[in-house]
Amino acid sequence: MTDMPQETRTERRERERREKYYSASQWTLIWWRFRRHRAAMVASAILGLMILLGLFAEFFAPYGPTERNGSYMYGAPQVPQFCDKNGCSLRPFVPGSRTERDPVTLRSITVPDPEVRRYVHFFVEGQPTQLLGVIPIQTRLFGLEGGERLHLWGTDDLGRDVFSRTLYATRTSLSIGVLGVLISFSLALLIGGIAGYAGGFTDSAIQRVTEVVRVIPVIPLYMGLAAAMPREWSGAQVYFAMTIILGAVGWPTLARRIRSQLLSIRGEDYVTAARLAGARPRRIIGTHMLPSFTSFIIVDLVISFPYMILSETALSFVGLGLRPPAVSWGVMLQQAQSVRVIEQAPWLFIPAAFVVVAVLAFTVIGDGLRDAADPYSEAR
Repeated sequence: MTDMPQETRTERRERERREKYYSASQWTLIWWRFRRHRAAMVASAILGLMILLGLFAEFFAPYGPTERNGSYMYGAPQVPQFCDKNGCSLRPFVPGSRTERDPVTLRSITVPDPEVRRYVHFFVEGQPTQLLGVIPIQTRLFGLEGGERLHLWGTDDLGRDVFSRTLYATRTSLSIGVLGVLISFSLALLIGGIAGYAGGFTDSAIQRVTEVVRVIPVIPLYMGLAAAMPREWSGAQVYFAMTIILGAVGWPTLARRIRSQLLSIRGEDYVTAARLAGARPRRIIGTHMLPSFTSFIIVDLVISFPYMILSETALSFVGLGLRPPAVSWGVMLQQAQSVRVIEQAPWLFIPAAFVVVAVLAFTVIGDGLRDAADPYSEAR
């Protein structure tokens, strides 16, 4: 009787890998495929960093969004350095500044003073504030010694720090995108679920309403709603109104996708069995039908974020969205509409780079999730 050949280490690893793959859950398989999408992982890291900076803006930003530096209006960015003509230092520093008169325009301008060094310190004391509106905090990540002000990305026409305002604007714009998508998703799930499960006259009536919402001209609608908002509303009230408006008009596309998916599977055997067993429609839809294409819904949700972010930015940019003293990417870009700003203060366009990066990140992540959610993706 001959002995059976022993399994090699490579064959054993391959067998264990296949067993692990075929016994994994759907979400585990999606994560494994998504993790192999390098561009999506890089985009996730960038987006995670933006969310972290915006969420804890009170700590990372050296100043508040409305704090002013009257002696440094339209000031150029102050880039920390380690060396200058006077030598090098282990601690980063920025050159000092002094005010001069422009010989051409006769305007007072701020120019760097290389003879003065202002050293950068970490974990410095700043103005008392509340982290996330709850936790009292006074420590900032970095700042200058002796109460001097550091403006990494320069200042605007009122002397407000662009870096600090950009971090606060990141939180506002991203949160509007998240809340707007959640509102639109809830409406799409409810309306699309009813239409796809019921069918018949109910489906036809809901589709006519959906078509009416889809053909409403967006810009005139926003102009009318912006005019209807009371001028005495606070920034928080305008913020929530803006979020509700964006969510209320963004549900038709996702609702139709949910409806089409439900129509295609409502005649499946497991749905019929659940109906014959006496399950209620809400349980049939939520427990049996929606989980069969949840991964595709998640992809649609992620792809919806750029639309919400661009909508808020565009509306605030033209004056139909958030209003000062609220701060968002669109509100900050309002100051960069003139030729004078383009020529003298190009650093005010920095929030536009955040808009581009956020939209690209969400798009790449959505592309990675779409590939990961493909059930016919090959195992590697």
